[in-house]
Amino acid sequence: MTVTEGRVAVRSVPLGGSALSRAVQRGSVGASWYAPRPQNAAAWSAHVGAVRASMGETDWLTPLAPAIAATGLAADRLTRAAAQGAVITTGQQPGLFGGPAYTFSKALSALAMADELEQRTGISIAPLFWAATDDADWMEAAVTHVATSAGLQTLSLTGSATDGIAMADVMLGELREARETLAAACGSAAQSEVLTLVDSAYVPHATIGASYVQLLRALLEPLGIAVLDAAHAAVRTAADPFLRRALVRAGDLSAALTQRGREISDAGFAPQVDVVDSLSLVFRTSLVQRDAQMVRARERVPITDAARVAREADVGALGANVLLRPVLERSLLPTVCYLAGPGELAYFAQVAPIASALGASIPLVAPRWSGEIVEADAERAIDRLGISEAMLSDPHAAELAVARRLMSDDVNDSLERLRVMLETQLLSLKENVGGADGVVADSVVDGLQRDLGHRLDRFERRALAGVKRREVQAMRDVAAARAKLRPLGQSPERVLNLVPMLARYGVEILEQMRDGARQHAQRLVHGDTDRHE
Repeated sequence: MTVTEGRVAVRSVPLGGSALSRAVQRGSVGASWYAPRPQNAAAWSAHVGAVRASMGETDWLTPLAPAIAATGLAADRLTRAAAQGAVITTGQQPGLFGGPAYTFSKALSALAMADELEQRTGISIAPLFWAATDDADWMEAAVTHVATSAGLQTLSLTGSATDGIAMADVMLGELREARETLAAACGSAAQSEVLTLVDSAYVPHATIGASYVQLLRALLEPLGIAVLDAAHAAVRTAADPFLRRALVRAGDLSAALTQRGREISDAGFAPQVDVVDSLSLVFRTSLVQRDAQMVRARERVPITDAARVAREADVGALGANVLLRPVLERSLLPTVCYLAGPGELAYFAQVAPIASALGASIPLVAPRWSGEIVEADAERAIDRLGISEAMLSDPHAAELAVARRLMSDDVNDSLERLRVMLETQLLSLKENVGGADGVVADSVVDGLQRDLGHRLDRFERRALAGVKRREVQAMRDVAAARAKLRPLGQSPERVLNLVPMLARYGVEILEQMRDGARQHAQRLVHGDTDRHE
């Protein structure tokens, strides 16, 4: 754990995820479903060499350079990697104001892994973040969360949800309310330049995808991390031959995926991504009319139409779905390894058969680093309240624990004495009126005990509710602690936006996260002997 002036700490935590993802992380399942991961520095060096050789003399950077538009340290590292090295990648679809903190955990995982491999192999390795601006998940892109003194606050765009439209084509629209809430969460920010970066990127006339890319570049490029805009015309053009081949082989890909799905199910797990037998893995974007205006919408190409679309589609009109994308990336880039989140790690089990069916390289995947940023005042708050972090994962446990502590000792003692007296007297009653020759059956007395117990429990809940209403500040303190430590019952990394932390404590937090990711990268490179869920 790294601490900045006693105010904030960065701690590494288990990655978590679905049962399949956790099993893969433990190494207890799926070895045949993935490209084998090197287990020591020598094996990684050999793997890097094989990746470089697989690209031949291809100039992969020049065609993609407009979509990356790297500057400064990021450009320097990428140029060196293009000349004589390779890349470590990760990525994420757009999120409002940069999205949840794990966006940055991913980016810094790629940076740390690139640093470690470069140091151990002597080969130039550049980190590259694949910003999936071609994604059409409006709900994820339009909402983010911040922790405030009043608890968790949700920020969202005001426009209508879009369907099938890439975030690169969706305008942000009105941002005033969301921006004001974000500023309030930052407090009296010592690092106002972070909000300046947000304001420069997030303007109403910009698209969701373009704003996301601009903010990420502003924060990540100084660290040496380049950001690729997946919806850029340069990427679409470079990907076009691969995507047409995927359409031609659509039936084979569907059969391979179906077989892998059976294997995953037979092993006792659910495939991460549902496969629709009638649809290919390729999207086609075209102009369609919606609400009296023309928009660029994307739809999955049916397998029955795949061959025709492969012949007729305009260059740049095709895109990859989530399972095809890693194989596409590996065909465009000398990717040594993709650093994946828990869901991605699970769906990569379905990626290898796609690559094999296309005669393409199987992309290598490894779990990303996972970390939480914890403010010292939040830890002090739960100590003061007499609760634990675990209680905050339950929607009511922490409030109940605080209410019990704040309820008067006389009330607590009276309730406890009443419970003991009832238990004693009911046992005596059962002995006197029950039995084989008794006045009533034992079950009648048991029913009376349950009824009285329920009534007493109900009274206690009402008393505790009264305490909660009376102790307004204490309940606010619980809400504020939950927002910072277990928002929505989850790790803050998966829920909270990072901008308020960066604004309050400085971009040095990214360096602290890099330190945590560095230890994770060292375990990956030198053998992950400390696997856990």
